[in-house]
Amino acid sequence: MSASEGLEEAAGLYDTAAEDLEQAAKHCRTAARHFREQEVPRGAAHAWAALGHIRAAEDSLDAQARTHAGKSVP
Repeated sequence: MSASEGLEEAAGLYDTAAEDLEQAAKHCRTAARHFREQEVPRGAAHAWAALGHIRAAEDSLDAQARTHAGKSVP
C-alpha cells in the first residue's frame, strides 16, 4: 500500500467514526425528547441505538490505532 493509499484509508476511518458519532448525537437528542415526554421504551431504544453508534465509532478509531501501532517505531 502506498503512503497516499494509507492516508486515504486513515481518513476514511475518521470519516466513518465522525458519521457514527453524529448519528449517536441525533439518537441522544431523540432519547432525551422521548424521556421528557415520558415515553420510556422509545427513549431507551434510542439510547441503545446511540451506544451502538458510539461502539461503531470506537471500532473505526481502534482500527486506526492498531494500524498506527503496527507502523510506529519505539
